[in-house]
Amino acid sequence: MLLHIPAVLTKEQVAHCMATLERAPWEDGRVTAGYQSARTKDNDQVPQDSDSARHLGEIVVSALNRSSLFISAALPQKIYPPMFNRYGVGKNFGSHVDNAIRSVPGAPVRVRTDLSATLFLSAPETYDGGELVIEDTYGAHKVKLPAGDMILYPATSLHNVERVTRGVRLASFLWIQSMVRDDGARALLYDIDCVIGEMNCAMPDSPAALKLMSCYHNLLRRWADV
Repeated sequence: MLLHIPAVLTKEQVAHCMATLERAPWEDGRVTAGYQSARTKDNDQVPQDSDSARHLGEIVVSALNRSSLFISAALPQKIYPPMFNRYGVGKNFGSHVDNAIRSVPGAPVRVRTDLSATLFLSAPETYDGGELVIEDTYGAHKVKLPAGDMILYPATSLHNVERVTRGVRLASFLWIQSMVRDDGARALLYDIDCVIGEMNCAMPDSPAALKLMSCYHNLLRRWADV
């Protein structure tokens, strides 16, 4: 399931992130790539242990925890500390699949990457190219979202970032370990949760909505890995 989550960050938060990234240290993005990814990765990243990365990561995680849409779709158990990358003119990231397990630097914590997410920080009109291209059974999907918006997608997906031809593309990227590791089961629960919300708006205190909610939680109980 590919899901566009709008306005994860406010305009003020985006502006703060952009200003912080202007002053942040940068390093070759290949330092955190696996063997295969490193061969196709050409970008810059803020070091994970820097004050800038930690500060901005806390802003992103707090915003995600306030997003009911993100919680419903991801059912997060663990969120890998958000990272921040930069693609200048000529930079790109070839087709790759994200590592299945990520170790959190400086902590005895591992995160199974069930979901990948990209949070766009640069306004789309400020750069050309740089589209995130995600492949699934229905083909390739090009994604270029407004600043502050996020795309959430299965980490099993083959994906790439197209070459930037004008301007600079800044974004945050992260991974989520879900309570429900199967993408199909997670998508079904998300659909049911959306219907429950619609029914509660149209028919408050409906017995049918209560029964559907019971089904939702019984399925979650069956599939959750906590």
